[in-house]
Amino acid sequence: MAELEVKNPFDWSEMELWWNIQQFFYYEADLLDTRSFTEWLNLFDEGVTYRMPLTRNFPKGKDGLEYSASGEAAWFDEGIETLRQRVAQLNTGMHWAEEPVSRVSHLVSNIRVLNVDQNKKEVVVKCRFFVYQNRLEDEVNLFVGKREDVLKHTECGWKILRREILLDQNVLLAKALTTFF
Repeated sequence: MAELEVKNPFDWSEMELWWNIQQFFYYEADLLDTRSFTEWLNLFDEGVTYRMPLTRNFPKGKDGLEYSASGEAAWFDEGIETLRQRVAQLNTGMHWAEEPVSRVSHLVSNIRVLNVDQNKKEVVVKCRFFVYQNRLEDEVNLFVGKREDVLKHTECGWKILRREILLDQNVLLAKALTTFF
């Protein structure tokens, strides 16, 4: 992997790159909201790491303890095969926690390109998300947090190499964790 450099947050020369990544994330949100999960999977690299660590309460000054580390317990820590299995299960229409299916809206904001390799082929991006999920008449789940993604530019467009999802809640009130982030 090429050496990554930290980009100045006010570097207007990267505006087109930022705009393209923003459109990629909005497209991804639309795929999820329309339940186009198979198409959504095409946005991932074969070697993807898709991880949501546990969020913990921590004493002041111990910021490094807020999220479980790699190798520790996580809500999920998956690769492409596990994501394919989850999508296949949802696509059967016989997923107990998604019958009837949820109505979901993904909102993505505060998109910042943090690092860009020299060839603009690999970037590190941070963003915020809000996911609203509604099932039946009165089941509502809200998920709010931050994401850090590593994206790779390919002949087919951007691919997600790594996604870390950091929830701003440490107790999930949802009956099941069936949505993607």
